[in-house]
Amino acid sequence: MKITVGLAQIYPKIGDVKANLAKHLDFIAQADSVGVDLLIFPELSLTGYQVQDLLSEVAIRPTRDDDTFRALLDASQNMDIMFGFVHEDTRQRYYIGAAYVSRGEVLHIHHKVYLCTYTMFDEARFFDPGESIRAFDTRFGRVGMLICEDFWHVSPPYLLWMDGADLILMHSASPSRGLSAESAFSASHWVELVNQAYGSIFTSYIIHCNRVGYEDGKNFWGGSSVVNPDGDFLTHGHYLDETLIRQQIDLNQLHRTRSRLPLLRDERPDLVQRELLRILTKNEV
Repeated sequence: MKITVGLAQIYPKIGDVKANLAKHLDFIAQADSVGVDLLIFPELSLTGYQVQDLLSEVAIRPTRDDDTFRALLDASQNMDIMFGFVHEDTRQRYYIGAAYVSRGEVLHIHHKVYLCTYTMFDEARFFDPGESIRAFDTRFGRVGMLICEDFWHVSPPYLLWMDGADLILMHSASPSRGLSAESAFSASHWVELVNQAYGSIFTSYIIHCNRVGYEDGKNFWGGSSVVNPDGDFLTHGHYLDETLIRQQIDLNQLHRTRSRLPLLRDERPDLVQRELLRILTKNEV
């Protein structure tokens, strides 16, 4: 089975959900016109990244009762869509959320588990951390979603792999570092190495969408990519520019790679569980 993945590498407008929704719908229409089956937007694509004290103004709830969410549900009739938003729960807690919608239905909501709280980042001041990492079923097979800092830790993609995910969708709002050519793209080089490593180790497709543009002195580098189960880039680059990237992937490659390299077959999660329990309890009296 072959599917066409779209990476909507956009420049969201900070705090303007209405304008960002219009941009989403425009990119969805573009993707539909060129046969995209699965379209991925960046982290917090509906709000911009530095929302901070605007949380209560930009937050939405993932139901048809919310006008913004309903518009994206309705737009998912011809393609599956992953997008980012600020999720306000029923007790007024806020999460960095990713939604996966398909044919007018919500298939999964993921809350960012690892909040970024170092150097220029202060997410824990405004957001609650997520408490679960789960794969879920789609018409393309079993899928998992992660958000930015989640995939700088090896445990989230490992858990998705163990939970049956063959497509790991990752989106981010990753900024450049520094002003020189060497330092500005040091983040992109590191991210690309991690994505290739995950593709190889987990023998899965790693599909990553990063945003572009500027906010509060931060420049976001883009560089969205698709890595196959052999750890090879099918597409990467497209730095700094807002663009729609298309890439066809062959799900039969999962079988070919895992037949040759049976890492999933030989994995021992029972051993991992046992040793983690030992580590976590070794100091208990």
